[in-house]
Amino acid sequence: MADDPLDPPPEPQPQTPPPVAAASPSPSPPPLLLRPRREAFEHGLLPIPKLIFPEGTLAHTLAQVKDKLASASPASDGGGGRVGVAALAEALQIPHEQAALALATLAAVLPADDPALDSGGGGGADLRDVLLFLYIQSYKRLVPRAHKDSPAVTDVWPSTSAFDGYLSALSPIQLVRSNSRRFMPSQADEEIHQLSYLQKHMANILTLLADSVEGEGDDSLVLTMETFEHLGFLLKFSEGTPLSQAATFFANSDPDMPAAPVPAAQVHDWISQNISASLEFSTEKSISKEVSQQVTSDIDVTMADANASNARNSTPTGTNPAYYRNTTFVEGFSKTSVVKHASDVKGHSVKVLNCHESVIYILAPLKYATVYGCSDATVVLGAIGKVVKVEHCERVHIIAAAKRICIANCRECIFYLGVNHQPLIVGDNHKLQVAPFNTYYPQLGEHLAKVGVDPAINKWDQPFVLGVVDPHDSLSHPAGVSDVQAESAARLDPDLFTNFMIPSWFGTEVQEPTKCCPFPLPEIYCASQSKKLAALEDIRRTIRELQIDDNRKKELTNALHAQFKDWLYGNIRQLYCLQGD
Repeated sequence: MADDPLDPPPEPQPQTPPPVAAASPSPSPPPLLLRPRREAFEHGLLPIPKLIFPEGTLAHTLAQVKDKLASASPASDGGGGRVGVAALAEALQIPHEQAALALATLAAVLPADDPALDSGGGGGADLRDVLLFLYIQSYKRLVPRAHKDSPAVTDVWPSTSAFDGYLSALSPIQLVRSNSRRFMPSQADEEIHQLSYLQKHMANILTLLADSVEGEGDDSLVLTMETFEHLGFLLKFSEGTPLSQAATFFANSDPDMPAAPVPAAQVHDWISQNISASLEFSTEKSISKEVSQQVTSDIDVTMADANASNARNSTPTGTNPAYYRNTTFVEGFSKTSVVKHASDVKGHSVKVLNCHESVIYILAPLKYATVYGCSDATVVLGAIGKVVKVEHCERVHIIAAAKRICIANCRECIFYLGVNHQPLIVGDNHKLQVAPFNTYYPQLGEHLAKVGVDPAINKWDQPFVLGVVDPHDSLSHPAGVSDVQAESAARLDPDLFTNFMIPSWFGTEVQEPTKCCPFPLPEIYCASQSKKLAALEDIRRTIRELQIDDNRKKELTNALHAQFKDWLYGNIRQLYCLQGD
């Protein structure tokens, strides 16, 4: 299932000039806008030290790894060879389990499904994809932008020193807020950073993928069209045009007569030109947006954060609309409920950001989902076919049916999971609990089948735990901090397990509606639920059989009504919100 093609970006809208000064004209986008594939950078980085090589020796080390993998996995006709778990573990000198995790992560972020890799990894991964995956492990995420009044901010928020216990002193939400949402990198900022990284490293990447032929200098390294298309792991055009169709040297090639290999230097020149054009356009738009925001308002950091409760429920229209065509955002909601059906979702991914004291329902089949910076909330993710990532959350209940889930830097959260792979736990986590998946809605079975999640397989209670330090993230990796294994998650006490009911009016008519949770409930949780149901029936029977006078019946009725009112008081807002939807 390839990444969904994107619609062409809309034509720039004419801007009305302000009364005093005319607005700067918006830059015209290039005919084709080259973008990084966010999925590779957002979901494809693993905090495994032996996968991350120093930048100075990166190209040389990966060339040696390539030779080892190639000798262990000979290339087939027209192919790049397949890399299995054993070969990768041997080449990188890592445990078998970590090698299996690396290949599973690679499978989750490929632009198109690889049947040999998806079927348990027995067929191995394409060598070229493995090399690209290993290369980007050196990527460092963008750091927060500096505040215009750095000394004043320093007085309020301590620095990320390795010696002052800052990381352990701040909760995940505080860590995010201490950098202020206003100064955290935007989606456009991150993509500019990713493009700049690829521009810097593209020569080494092409050399790593290229085949050697007889010749001198630049002509001795060439790329076939098939190898060139593997760069789609890292790059794509916003309009959905395949790389090989956009490149003049491979465009309109006859499938029955493969195009001749092209010198790697020629490919590098073409990619560099396209990246430069995209960076120029994106940077100009970003600067224009920042200037516009500064002219409109110069709100202090605390005021900006205070206004975060003004919910933003749609895809942002920031630096470049094409950046966000594949992502739906649910951001900034507080003390409310939000429902997203398949018809409400654009693209193949969703991001739930900075929502607090709310209930978020994502009842749609998607490839990717991110939950970031939320607190005291419940998030229901219906069917996610690739990866769910939950990061910097506190006291959040996540109910997710997915192929995979990664949990990072969370505190006091409960995860009700239906997952086909072991939950990955990384970073500075505290008091996490896991439990079996506990809900359903009429279209859930259909959505699970569409994205390839198998409800017969649930590894909710088999977490795979890596280290606390994330080498890709400066916020959790200050200089001098040594790594330790992250805190794992405990099983939720079966007596505390409850089913989560999704209101029936959310459903639409389907031929074969899902009428119960499709993931089998473990015996110990079934027994606990049976015990609760039996106790409830005993209470009902006892109440029915009570021999008491009218006054005592009235007291009992009032007590029951009082308890119901207490429950209603805590849930009435959600009921009103849901009926409003």
